[in-house]
Amino acid sequence: MPDVLFTIQLPDGITKECYSPSSVVRRYFVPGEEIPMPEFLRRSRIALTEASKRVQAKFGFACGNAAAELDQIERWANSYPQHSVVRIIRI
Repeated sequence: MPDVLFTIQLPDGITKECYSPSSVVRRYFVPGEEIPMPEFLRRSRIALTEASKRVQAKFGFACGNAAAELDQIERWANSYPQHSVVRIIRI
């Protein structure tokens, strides 16, 4: 299962590197795409949950790193206004 790092730019210009234990995130994000914060959170939840389920199907346990990454994303994303935009820099 290939780990994937994807880089995003937050509304204030800060970049973050995010982790997924699966390439499934490529179905939810496209480099160069600008996404409203609520939609970014929605897609992150779906993608990282699906990635964790893939790990569970293959290894018999959910991916704690995917859950931890989602917790971090939700924590900093909630510090920005809902109308903020996230840019996907690379996957």
